[in-house]
Amino acid sequence: MSRSKRTITKVAVPVVAAVAVGAVAYAGNMANTPPRHDSTSSASAADSAHASKAEVGDPENPATWRLPIEAYLPTKADTRFIAATRDSLIDECMKAAGYDQWTPAPDLPEIGGKTLTDWRYGIHDAGLAVKRGYHPDAAEQQAYDEAQEVGAVDESGADDSTLNSCVAQADGKAPSAQPNALAQQISDDSYLESMNAPSVVDAFAKWSSCMKAQGYSYAKPMDANDDSRFSDPYNVTDEEIATAKADVSCRRTYNVEKVWFDAEVALQQTAITKNQAALDEARKTIKSAVAKAKSVNAVK
Repeated sequence: MSRSKRTITKVAVPVVAAVAVGAVAYAGNMANTPPRHDSTSSASAADSAHASKAEVGDPENPATWRLPIEAYLPTKADTRFIAATRDSLIDECMKAAGYDQWTPAPDLPEIGGKTLTDWRYGIHDAGLAVKRGYHPDAAEQQAYDEAQEVGAVDESGADDSTLNSCVAQADGKAPSAQPNALAQQISDDSYLESMNAPSVVDAFAKWSSCMKAQGYSYAKPMDANDDSRFSDPYNVTDEEIATAKADVSCRRTYNVEKVWFDAEVALQQTAITKNQAALDEARKTIKSAVAKAKSVNAVK
């Protein structure tokens, strides 16, 4: 059998779940929900209300905060587990089809924010800002770039039809856990809409004044984060580091991240309440996908 090389790439696993422990900050108000007398419905409603709570682990670390919509998105652990199971199934199928040299693409190293709320509102680690400004750790960036460049080389000579057939078989046994479109839309919309909340507008104005007092002219925190002068991760200038240090300091002075987070929580709770039935189905789909992947591993 002739051998050809084909580069296979795999995107980094999307971060959708925060590590949430400790105190709970619940912005929802379920008291206005009409009572249901059916015991099954009541249990389901209570479960949904609990699942969609916002949580705050370390008040000083946004990476440990959890938005309500995360209850309806696959966790990073679920995504990795299902992906690994699917890779194993595809690998077995390809080898059974005679392509012994088939190799699934490896996961890319993590880079930047490790949870949905980590870096969602911009940088927050003063120590990292001093070293890297608005960029991830240097070693982390290098590992990611190298993995992107190398990728995985398929030397099996497999044709696309065989691979597609094996992927279809994997879909039947362990379907992928893709973010539900509605849940993802709520997450995206709440982020954008929250910036118009009066509390957030006020926090941004205070942050902007704080930055201006130190010689930096930005209207909103993400304007500094997205400054085109700071786009090169391999050329972190003294100016970028000085800006980032001032940025983090002003954020902390006016509690910008927490104010922003609380505004998002309120918006998400409203959207979740309006779409509760559809979101509950999305959560069931995720649980079903995880259960199928576990059953596949159980018989191996």
